[in-house]
Amino acid sequence: MVVDIETDNAVAPTTPLFRSFFMGGFECSTHRLASGRRLDLVHETRHDEFALTDYRLLQEVGIRTAREGLRWHLIEAVPRRFDFSSALPMVHAARTTGTQVIWDLWHYGWPDDIDIFSAGFVRRFTAYARAAATLLSEELEDVPFISPINEISFFSWAGGDGAAFHPFARNRGAELKRQLVRASVEAIYAMREVNPAIRICQIDPIINVTSGTGRTQDGLTAEQARQTQFTAWDMIAGRTAPELGGEDSFLDIIGVNYYIHNQWAHPGGHGAMLVPSDPRYRHVRDMLAELYARYRKPIFIAETGIEDETRPIWLRYISNEVVGAMISGVPIEGLCLYPILNHPGWDDDRHCYNGLFDYADDAGRREIYQPLADEIARQNEIVASVRSGGSDQTRRFEFNTSALDWAAHVMEQRTDDSRVAHDDVQPVH
Repeated sequence: MVVDIETDNAVAPTTPLFRSFFMGGFECSTHRLASGRRLDLVHETRHDEFALTDYRLLQEVGIRTAREGLRWHLIEAVPRRFDFSSALPMVHAARTTGTQVIWDLWHYGWPDDIDIFSAGFVRRFTAYARAAATLLSEELEDVPFISPINEISFFSWAGGDGAAFHPFARNRGAELKRQLVRASVEAIYAMREVNPAIRICQIDPIINVTSGTGRTQDGLTAEQARQTQFTAWDMIAGRTAPELGGEDSFLDIIGVNYYIHNQWAHPGGHGAMLVPSDPRYRHVRDMLAELYARYRKPIFIAETGIEDETRPIWLRYISNEVVGAMISGVPIEGLCLYPILNHPGWDDDRHCYNGLFDYADDAGRREIYQPLADEIARQNEIVASVRSGGSDQTRRFEFNTSALDWAAHVMEQRTDDSRVAHDDVQPVH
């Protein structure tokens, strides 16, 4: 689908879903690595210590909405007993500062005693979701926003086919996707029994896959791969696999994750990533328009970001695309910078400079990356103008994507290096 954005059609003002258009996402992955070590990025960034200070830092740059993760492996350290003491610092800090939070119940990790492919996983996750919905409904003054399972499609590939994430399986991706959809659906039923007003965010990446050879069969295979981005959303909405219990209302708000490596040429491998200046690289605004035409649901960018000095340039690029989608009538409700804090690399503990704020000192102070803060301020002005019905085509759509090509190659090399390091480690079961 191609969207004509070269029009003066202003976006009709509506009541926003979120307290700020720009959001801050706190990296909260908790899965086990092949080495057997469990990640806990909330702890490693010391956000669990300094949540109150961190939320106030966000507000200083105009961010009043955040993404957080509840850590299931800590909450249910003893089977079927829920202890939310690890979550309460974030919950109380959100209430104290008036920060709106989208709560991930599951960001790749689960208690060690559960087999993710078992019926017990669905039952346990549903009980945990019910308990979490009860806590958030009691502790917060506003309606909770909850993401039941983050990135069903991506994780099903990474954990069920690619053997990149725990449980390091092969040829079980379709089975794992159905399992996670079933768990998400059952959890939504349970949470709505607790609080019918809870808003549900279904978050997955959007991708573009094209042929790298020009052969007809490779083009068909590439398109089949591209279409897989929709299968989990289709099942959750009850459009396919009705036996899983999906309903249209369960696809309440769609969150899309988009990074510079989300477009590639089939059959893949080194050099397959499409850089932004490549003529095969698809406009993100057109990808968002296709998504909206398919589901007619409100959308937000749930994750986007890049490393090093390209951070402000990437934000300018992705904001440009998002505003283009908004101008064409796609209801984009927000954009989440993810992660908002620099953090240690998953596999090598390297200092990843991909956030707005750096590591905390013992008083909770974090150095800000001012070029990115300046770009946030600039983009906030543009978004405010668009939302109020203003029009400024020049500021919105002039962008030289070649500035990002170098960064794309760097990210591809880092991804390849990480994959090699991962493949050298035999998974610990």
